[in-house]
Amino acid sequence: MRVILIGILFALMCAACGEAPDHRGKTLLAEVGDKYLYVEDLNAVFPLGLSGKDSLQFVESYVRNWAEDVLLYEKAESNIPGDALIEEKVANFRKALIVHTYQQALIQQQLSDELSEEELTNYYEQHQTLFKLESPLVQGLFIKVPLTAPRLNNVRRWYKSVEQEAIDNLEKYSLQHAVQYEYFYDKWISAADVLKFMPPVVSASPENYLRKKHSSELKDSAFYYFLNVTDYRGAGEQTPYAFARPQVRDMLLNAKQVNFMQDVKEELYKQAVERNKIKIYHK
Repeated sequence: MRVILIGILFALMCAACGEAPDHRGKTLLAEVGDKYLYVEDLNAVFPLGLSGKDSLQFVESYVRNWAEDVLLYEKAESNIPGDALIEEKVANFRKALIVHTYQQALIQQQLSDELSEEELTNYYEQHQTLFKLESPLVQGLFIKVPLTAPRLNNVRRWYKSVEQEAIDNLEKYSLQHAVQYEYFYDKWISAADVLKFMPPVVSASPENYLRKKHSSELKDSAFYYFLNVTDYRGAGEQTPYAFARPQVRDMLLNAKQVNFMQDVKEELYKQAVERNKIKIYHK
C-alpha cells in the first residue's frame, strides 16, 4: 500500500520530468549532483496511516531534508579536503564497528545467556558491596476505602494481619468497596511509590514514617488509608536479592562475556605466536 501511495506521489511530483532513469531497478525520486534518492528509500521510513495531504507533505519534507544534508556534506567536504585526522577517525570507527559486530555474533553463537539461580545467588553473595540501595524499599499491603465503606472494623483487623485468611477476606472486600488495593508482601517496591498512595500528611518525613509506622491508619475528608509495612530497607542498606536480581543477571552476564572475549583474544594471540605471525623488534 505504501509503495503504491508513494508511487502516486512520485508521479504527481515528477509528471513534468519525463521517465525516471533506471537505477538497478530502483525508482528515482530526487537527485543532487551524483547523489540519488529513491522511492524505495522513502518506503522504508514512510509512516502508516497518513492522509493524502499529509503524505505529500511528508514526502516533500523528507526530500528537502535529504537534499539539504547532501548539500551540507558536499560543502563541508570541499572545505576540509583530505583531512588525515578525519580519515583516521573513520578508519578507527570502522575497525571498532567490525570488531563489535564480530564479538556480538561470536557471543551469540558460543555463549549462552542462560544463567542458573545458583550462579546468580553466588555472584550476589560474592559482590554484596555492589548492591546498596540508593532509596528505601518496603514490603507490605495498602488499601484505600471511602469513609462510607461498610465493616471498617473488619478492615482494621484484616489489614494488620499476614495470615492468609485475613488477606483473602481483604481481597474479597476490596473488589466491592476499595478505591485502591495494593498487595506487596511478597515483593519489594519503592518507598516513594508507597507514599504516593498516602495523603500529603506523611510527606514531611516519609522515611521516618515508613520505618516507625508499621501499621497505620489515616483519613482525609473522603477516604481511609490503611498501610501495613512488614519490612523496610533504608538507603545505603543491602539491596534485597529479589529486587537486585535483574541487575545481578546483567552484571554476571556482562562479566561472562568479557571473560569469554578475553579468552578468545588470548587464544588468537597464542596461535599467532605459534605461527610466528607476531614479530616484536624492540622490548
